[in-house]
Amino acid sequence: MSAPSEGARAALSTDLADGEWHRLHPLTPLLRGGIFLIAIIGFVIANLRERVVDLFLIAVSPGTPIDADDFDGDPVSLLVRSGNVGWGLLAILVLLLLLLGGFFLSWRLHTFRITSEAVEVRSGIVFRSHRSARLDRIQGISITKSLIPRLVGAAKLEVSVAGQSASVQLSYLQGRLADALRADILRLASGVKAAKARAAAPEGAVTDAPEPAPLAAAAAAPGDPAATPAGTTAGNGHGDGLVQRRVDEFLAPELDPDLAPPESVVHIPLGRVIGSSVLGGSTLALLIFAGVIAWGLTSGSAWVLFSFVPAVIGVVTYMWSRITKSLRYSIAGTPDGVRVGYGLLSTQNDTLPPGRIHAIQVGQPLLWRPFGWWTVRINVAGQTVSASGDAQRRSLVLPVGTIADVRRVLGLLLPDASDDVLDRLTTTGMVGAGGDDAFIGAPKAAAWLRPFSWRRTGYAIADGVVLFRGGVVWRSLVLVPLARTQSVALHLGPLRRMLGLALVRVHTVMGPITPTLPVVARGDAEACVEQVAAGAIEWARLDASDHWGGARAD
Repeated sequence: MSAPSEGARAALSTDLADGEWHRLHPLTPLLRGGIFLIAIIGFVIANLRERVVDLFLIAVSPGTPIDADDFDGDPVSLLVRSGNVGWGLLAILVLLLLLLGGFFLSWRLHTFRITSEAVEVRSGIVFRSHRSARLDRIQGISITKSLIPRLVGAAKLEVSVAGQSASVQLSYLQGRLADALRADILRLASGVKAAKARAAAPEGAVTDAPEPAPLAAAAAAPGDPAATPAGTTAGNGHGDGLVQRRVDEFLAPELDPDLAPPESVVHIPLGRVIGSSVLGGSTLALLIFAGVIAWGLTSGSAWVLFSFVPAVIGVVTYMWSRITKSLRYSIAGTPDGVRVGYGLLSTQNDTLPPGRIHAIQVGQPLLWRPFGWWTVRINVAGQTVSASGDAQRRSLVLPVGTIADVRRVLGLLLPDASDDVLDRLTTTGMVGAGGDDAFIGAPKAAAWLRPFSWRRTGYAIADGVVLFRGGVVWRSLVLVPLARTQSVALHLGPLRRMLGLALVRVHTVMGPITPTLPVVARGDAEACVEQVAAGAIEWARLDASDHWGGARAD
């Protein structure tokens, strides 16, 4: 796989992390709302095209008799009848100028800056807003390149931080500038510059926070076209060069091969993506809806069409969206965290820094079992438990993969866990049942509460990770790093007390995963709670993942 070409790596500016205020891509107002306005204008013109033609015919032939019945009271006809065509054109011109002026002011007043402590964004014309994302609370950085912005080489960068609705968006930036700026933000957040400053300072000296280095020095290698001086434009300046750069950006790989070793990259074949979508719950819903519609047509119940045809369209749209968003899906380990990317015409990639993953769930639906396919989800700070498309997408790091793929992904998400533990406990937790020595299982009394899944229910603790397994129809294995654990609870209801059982729940940040051990012997539950509580304190004390860059610098 070749390295990105010169046209794809070119950038307009390389001095965005200097602590000064900068503006976004000049086409930002058009990309954020102007395209919608152009569509409305086009719709209006298309519907009034006959009147527009009549207007110009009348303008060149003022003596032509006009039949008032031909106008039907539409605005163009009324302007012609009242003789205010000139005023109407002037009003349209003033309106366009006001819109262009608003777009210009919106762009001028929408600025951002990157300091050694935060990412800040100021925006608004009438009502001003100032949003700030602290670097030490960053949970991930996402870059989205939708189809239309990609045509002009623009991308949206979103910085996710802990807390609800606390993300900061930079939309839009030059595409390659977004990639380089992400690297610089992560470098600042990792503490690498602070570590270098401390190492260079004399012993006992007090050092101030270092000034952020220009993006060119941090992100571009010698000879890299991205290292052009600030304010200059890379490229040859000809139209052919611009077109070639856009083509190179469309054809370039989502992940620069220099950032991740090939053995850490996990890809999903197209056939597996389609097969997993067809064998999902959406297909069952589609078959049920289709049967109801067929019954309605044969029985003459027309109301069925109005009720279920939109539902069928929605299910088909969801399945198609799932397939298209899984195209070119890849998961890889980079120096600044796990990179998850996907998309064909519109692409998106998320970078999850080390230490930001609070829980992992490996799951397998019943229909996937003959093929050995699994899915992996995560909890990160700032997520919600909602079923919205955005929340589901951010929590999904492996849509469908084999056991080997799952092991590689878990190795990326849990870099401190040993390979032996990952291989042994992961395999046993995913496909094993009672009777093994790796997991502490539930007693036979648990069959009263979990008649089908009690044999698979169990827990294990190793290498700073607590694992809960369970489920029969939907197999599940939940892994929680002890360093990320917030609390652990033991629940004893009247029925569980009578059976000598207990429920254990490990609390993490809010997300789609709730680590729970529903049934286990009371003595084992108490031992689990004690081990998790003590391990959480010890591993949190040893955890240095928040300063992964500083560790590399040392």
